[in-house]
Amino acid sequence: MTRTIALALHGGAGAKAGRDYGREVEHMRGLVEAARDRLSAGASALDVVVETVAALEISGLYVAGRGASSNLAGAYELDASLMDGATGHAGAVAALVGFESPVAAARAVMETTPHVMLAGSGAADFAGRRGLARIHDPDAWFTRAGAEESNHAPGHAAGLSHGTVGCVALDLEGRLAGSTSTGGVFEKLPGRVGDTPVIGSGTWADHQVAVSCTGQGEFFMRVSAASQVAFRLRLAGQSLAEAAGAVLAEIKALGGEGGMIAVGADGAIAMPYVSAGMKRAALHPDGRIVSAAFAQ
Repeated sequence: MTRTIALALHGGAGAKAGRDYGREVEHMRGLVEAARDRLSAGASALDVVVETVAALEISGLYVAGRGASSNLAGAYELDASLMDGATGHAGAVAALVGFESPVAAARAVMETTPHVMLAGSGAADFAGRRGLARIHDPDAWFTRAGAEESNHAPGHAAGLSHGTVGCVALDLEGRLAGSTSTGGVFEKLPGRVGDTPVIGSGTWADHQVAVSCTGQGEFFMRVSAASQVAFRLRLAGQSLAEAAGAVLAEIKALGGEGGMIAVGADGAIAMPYVSAGMKRAALHPDGRIVSAAFAQ
């Protein structure tokens, strides 16, 4: 049994240079402190990452959950996933409409169905049957947190401006887990699904590492970004920093941008990005907490 805990979270790699993210940085630090206390008390990595992602969703500060922006048809289609490294179980929802917490729906898929992903109206029907909290007035509910970070004119989806939240954790029992949630790229085409709900692309966890990605999902899907980090550790013997950096280098070479957070079974943490910034925070095994949006 390990007595080490570690955790990282992100509020998206869509940070815009010149903008003040002081509120988000403070909020992320508070979530890390709360997660530290839960992990120290013996909570499982899976419970903590779901709780943390749900808190990121409900805050309305990030482009996920309450902070999402609508697609080109005016609908709010949300995606989320989670993976339990100890068991290999996973759950996801894609293009979910009408519910407050996509990560709660993803966990319900994992724990109460034989499936990994439900999408669209099927996901909504399922969430309704599970009694999950509904959004009754989208205009009042959504904060559209990332609207001012969009790099394209309203009505045009070419820019792939983006935002995501995620969390990865190592608990006292040595278990790893990861979760990711998003509102997707700004003004996306109806039905567009990126890497976030795709196990292996946006989220991964096994006995060695947990990963959550953020960025232009089309590029992360093309390289199976999250699981590729794990396979580089397992098969190539790379360090966590080397593996994460190599995957992001592939994405950059393809013309994409973004970042990821990862925690290893030894408590090592990596939070690299190839974008202007990435809202991120972490608890290191020595108890040190960091929280930032740009390079430090």
